[in-house]
Amino acid sequence: MKLRLTAAALSLLVAAVPALASQHTEHKPDAAPAAGGMSEADMKAMAAAGTPGPEHEALAKFAGDWTFTNKFWMAPGAPPMESTGTMHGEATWGGRYVVEDWKGSMMGQPFEGRGVNTYNNTAKRYENTWMDNGSTGIWFSTGTCDAAGVCTYTGDGWDPISGQKMAMRSVLSWVDANTFKMEMYGPGPDGKEYRSMEIVAKKK
Repeated sequence: MKLRLTAAALSLLVAAVPALASQHTEHKPDAAPAAGGMSEADMKAMAAAGTPGPEHEALAKFAGDWTFTNKFWMAPGAPPMESTGTMHGEATWGGRYVVEDWKGSMMGQPFEGRGVNTYNNTAKRYENTWMDNGSTGIWFSTGTCDAAGVCTYTGDGWDPISGQKMAMRSVLSWVDANTFKMEMYGPGPDGKEYRSMEIVAKKK
């Protein structure tokens, strides 16, 4: 999935083929075909989909090296389990994605996780994937950010205890220019949402 065709991602081309096929009859007969039989408008749309913008610049703030403190609540009202760790963020592929590698501990065991973040120009939304050494699955979430820079993501993944998909919500905000906070919310024993995790990260 990390191969690219020149400046345009291969995945964009693959995704565009069915849409182009279905819309082919709508093109004007006199539309000048471009490379590969696509019109100039098609090529411009693909270029726009793969061009980093201000949203990607905002994500680039997570690049660098960070230390973090983590609080994890097993249930509403339970005392939090606290731990510390590090995060290294790197902007890749011309700033289109930011890859975050987290290292710390969870419930007394070494913990490693990786998040990949981007802004999807076509979908007009932020997207995130997460995987870690405590599971064999991938969590996927999407989000939006307000004018103050507070971003809210929603998504789901498989809960190993129930064997069912579980919805999650996270809120990301900046405490100051070099400190961000991420709060995660999920269903408690009664099914009601509660804050299950809080991470505060500071840039080194």
